[in-house]
Amino acid sequence: MPELLFRGLFDTDMTNIISLTDFLLCMGSSLLIGLILAVSYMYRSRYTKSFIVTLALLPAVVCVIIMMVNGNVGTGVAVAGAFSLVRFRSVPGTAKEITMLFLAMGAGLITGMGYLGFAFIFTLVMCLVSLLYTNLDLGCRKNTEKYKTMHITIPEDLDYTGVFDEILRSYTSSCQLVQVKTSNMGSLFRLTYNLTLKDPGKEKEMIDQLRCRNGNLEISISKQETGEYTL
Repeated sequence: MPELLFRGLFDTDMTNIISLTDFLLCMGSSLLIGLILAVSYMYRSRYTKSFIVTLALLPAVVCVIIMMVNGNVGTGVAVAGAFSLVRFRSVPGTAKEITMLFLAMGAGLITGMGYLGFAFIFTLVMCLVSLLYTNLDLGCRKNTEKYKTMHITIPEDLDYTGVFDEILRSYTSSCQLVQVKTSNMGSLFRLTYNLTLKDPGKEKEMIDQLRCRNGNLEISISKQETGEYTL
């Protein structure tokens, strides 16, 4: 009688039935693998609780789906179509988040096929390599302190076209005006520049020169972060 609870309504004598022990073993292994992936991702990374929970549960979800497909080609095609819809219902993430999600799905696929040993080896090796690359800062852009974004406020009667070019050429190897915005009921302009400093140590000297030109109004400089560097 208990065996009947875990049989499909449309199963036949030719269908391979997954035992409850095997099901729990594979699912438990997937949950453990998901936990390992989540913990490794949390190391020196910015994350949200929702993403960590998703990463921990995803291998088990994929594992169960693969076990339920169990060689059925039609079901497999349907599952592939369902997974392809996920990208249209999700918020774009960073390259690292997408990679970890693929690793979680890969681990779940291996576990669902019954290769528990390979699943653990795959997870541990990939997590160790990920931690190694993180510690080595692999792919980290060199001299990131040179790349800055500057916001400078000027009065409305000052023509911003080329007003700071002479100063910026002295302290930067490249500069680009990327945004002009009015503020304070139109009495002020707020300019945004992307800069590549020649010498980061002369940043204050450059700001002092700019203050003399903009009437000592607000100037702010921050690390340059643009969407092209997130993937």
